[in-house]
Amino acid sequence: MNNFMIALLGFLLVVGGLIVSVISSCVSLWFRAIVSSAHVSMLSIIGMRIRKVNPRLIVDSKINLTKAGLKDISVSELETHYLAGGNLSEVVRACIAADKANIELTWKQATAIDLAGRDLFDAVKTSVHPKVIDCPKSGSGKYISAVCKNGIELLVRARVTVRTNIMQLVGGATEETIIARVGEGIVNAIGSADSHYDVLQSPHTISETVARKELDRGTAFAILSIDIADINVGKYVGAVLQSEQAQADMKVAQAKAEGKKSMAIALEQENKAKLVEAEARIPEAIASAFERGQLGIMDYQKMKNVMADTDMRLALASESGEEEL
Repeated sequence: MNNFMIALLGFLLVVGGLIVSVISSCVSLWFRAIVSSAHVSMLSIIGMRIRKVNPRLIVDSKINLTKAGLKDISVSELETHYLAGGNLSEVVRACIAADKANIELTWKQATAIDLAGRDLFDAVKTSVHPKVIDCPKSGSGKYISAVCKNGIELLVRARVTVRTNIMQLVGGATEETIIARVGEGIVNAIGSADSHYDVLQSPHTISETVARKELDRGTAFAILSIDIADINVGKYVGAVLQSEQAQADMKVAQAKAEGKKSMAIALEQENKAKLVEAEARIPEAIASAFERGQLGIMDYQKMKNVMADTDMRLALASESGEEEL
């Protein structure tokens, strides 16, 4: 019995210690909130413990918002964003920074942007301090390649100064879209130039032409300026294309010539075959002429003599040609 009482007393002491520890922690947070004029009730803090919400984070966030003058954001709204998996600390920092910079940003907008996976605090900073986007991206070693009407290639790098459009952060296009659109605009503007000399003399005309196209429409940024950072002369693309076209035309002509040659050889072989076939019918024709009385013995003998004489002359001509060689 004594052992049972000792075990029960020990259990009660442990439970009591845990309860005192929890209450002490809750009282500490509640007292901090009261001192900071942030209204967080004791029941709310205990409820956070039960709901497995970090009460310290909620209370600290509420204190920071209250000190910054943002008293309209309730503890319930803070808990809701925490439970939704949002980055509560960053959202609170962003809201405070936006308020100090006179940027209109409601708590609903801020939480929606954060839950969409965007860096809200960086977006607020970019709204205050615009950032520069390299086009193409810096470190890639690449250029935007465009060809003027005279066939000269120009290699261009541009720098785009942008400011975050917070209202477009949810659903708005990212930096990659800005880079792609600016690159397309530069290619189009250079392609419209009559000569590369015009572009080299006044590169600002390219950036001005591109800036007028409203390339930031539907993106999360507002383009402030587009500047040509580097421009170089590339290849004479027109000459290269003409050379490749000439080579292609030559190959086509060669193919057609080979086709005609093949047809001529085939026709020659066909004619030779017809000649051989005709020569094979000569004895039959001679026999038929004898039967019809159209060819006499003397005529046939004269024909044989002419053929023999012809063969002899060909043989003598062949031997004479070999001796000369």
